[in-house]
Amino acid sequence: MEGISMVTVWIVLLAVFLIAEILTVGALVSIWFCFGSGAALICALAGGGVGLQTGLFIGVSLILLLLTRPFIKRFIRPKESKTNADRIVGFRAIVLEEIDNLHGTGSIEVDGKIWTARSVMDNDILPAGSEVLVERIEGVKAMVRKYKL
Repeated sequence: MEGISMVTVWIVLLAVFLIAEILTVGALVSIWFCFGSGAALICALAGGGVGLQTGLFIGVSLILLLLTRPFIKRFIRPKESKTNADRIVGFRAIVLEEIDNLHGTGSIEVDGKIWTARSVMDNDILPAGSEVLVERIEGVKAMVRKYKL
């Protein structure tokens, strides 16, 4: 690499990895390579050979990656956003079509949307116009029970 010093190479790589890490906030994509580049930069400043610098870069990066990533992934998880279905659990709804599990009928309106519904109690028949509470979602059906004040 005539004309470009290894110090410059390691500074550029450190900057690239640091920018990549900043742009992917919370993802921990290149932090290990920042440390590897830093170790190689220190070695280059101390006059170490290119082979030693490269070895330090690879070694420090891999060791940190292997030792810390599994631990960090346990604590940094993407926040789960509730789906439309999850969001209505706990909501009150109005029965539009009588809910009868035996005949496989029933629909409700909740949060402005119409859902197929079944009772959590197989024997319950919930008449149209009654108020129910959404307990859970099973597939594409809202599982409801009679709402009591």
